[in-house]
Amino acid sequence: MSVVFETRAGSPVSASDLADQIRSQALELGFHKVGIANLSSPPDLSHMQAWLQQGYQADMEWMNTSKRWDPQQVLPGCQSLICVALNYYTPKPHDPRPEIAKISRYAWGRDYHRVLGTRLKALSRGLEDQIPDCRTRWYVDTGPVAEKPWAMQAGLGWIGKNSLLLTREYGSWIFLGVLLTSLDLPPDPPHTPHCGTCSRCIEACPTDAICTAHQVDANRCIAYHTLENHAPELPDAISDQLQNWVAGCDICQDVCPWNQRFAQPTEIEDFAPYPWNQAPSLSDLAQITTEEFERRFPASALRRLKAHRLRRNAEAARRSQ
Repeated sequence: MSVVFETRAGSPVSASDLADQIRSQALELGFHKVGIANLSSPPDLSHMQAWLQQGYQADMEWMNTSKRWDPQQVLPGCQSLICVALNYYTPKPHDPRPEIAKISRYAWGRDYHRVLGTRLKALSRGLEDQIPDCRTRWYVDTGPVAEKPWAMQAGLGWIGKNSLLLTREYGSWIFLGVLLTSLDLPPDPPHTPHCGTCSRCIEACPTDAICTAHQVDANRCIAYHTLENHAPELPDAISDQLQNWVAGCDICQDVCPWNQRFAQPTEIEDFAPYPWNQAPSLSDLAQITTEEFERRFPASALRRLKAHRLRRNAEAARRSQ
């Protein structure tokens, strides 16, 4: 992948023209959405601070860092954030049979960190190589950046009541990436919220994890416990409500009207489901060995889950039936 920015002989490119080129190049690289935010007009992060004060992050202490509130602590001299999104939706339903485990759609195909990272790296290199004194740093859900608030500020979408970013074009079936840059770029208009009075995600959550609109308590969240909880056993309040989820949970997304009406199948082949991820046997996963785990989940976002935690989740789901 390569990125080329046009320059004018004898005169610098205006910030506005450069911002337009960045948007165009991001789309050329295959991103479905791109927007720009500027540190002169940051998002309101008070709801995130309130979330932390309530202890809703569970043991994810890495969420509580001053760098998350100030991008200049991540990239000194940062002035703008380029926010991007990729649609990953595949319209195959989860198998409802009681003997079948459920894996969240985000992990059905190739690891999204790699797919987005390749594109963001190309954009980053293009900017640094061709724009004098430009410095960048990019992340795909891996750095101390509040991706969703900044993406809303950059106009990509709005944060729904289930705390996920929703877009008009793809619903919430998107992966986010962010590129911090020292360039002072004109921002896109922030997006406005469009959940209205809808509360389907709140009502559908079997563990009442969406305790208030836009606030998800990780201590009650199936996705958190199946992916992030390293304890030998899941809490009874979670394991009793797993509904066969062994890696993540899509319940609040499946019931969202924006997803039901506007989700579009992705054309990105890397996100096409590995067949064994769509309808795996609960009993097989409850006995999976490390060797089999490595074979079944190559280049997968689930590799950080490890075989022993997948076994734990599958066994808990079996017991809850």
